[in-house]
Amino acid sequence: MTQEQIGRLAFRKEGDNWIAYYAHANTMEGAFVLGSLEIGLSTEKKYRDRFTSLMRDIVGDMVEKATGHRPDWGIEEPAPEHERIGNA
Repeated sequence: MTQEQIGRLAFRKEGDNWIAYYAHANTMEGAFVLGSLEIGLSTEKKYRDRFTSLMRDIVGDMVEKATGHRPDWGIEEPAPEHERIGNA
């Protein structure tokens, strides 16, 4: 069975917050906010891991409801260079 990436979970630093977005595979256009965490808390690994896990569960539930399949999470990848402009 071949896997296809239909979207992604993207995290961005914006101001004093770390924001989680659900975005299409190759663009942030049309992305929507799932949740946010204050930057001071996200620097603590235990909180960052919990936040990341919660956001993965939310996206997993959305994808499973829409497709009938739970997504597999690969390794974390840095944002593409064209998305690293400014504070995003």
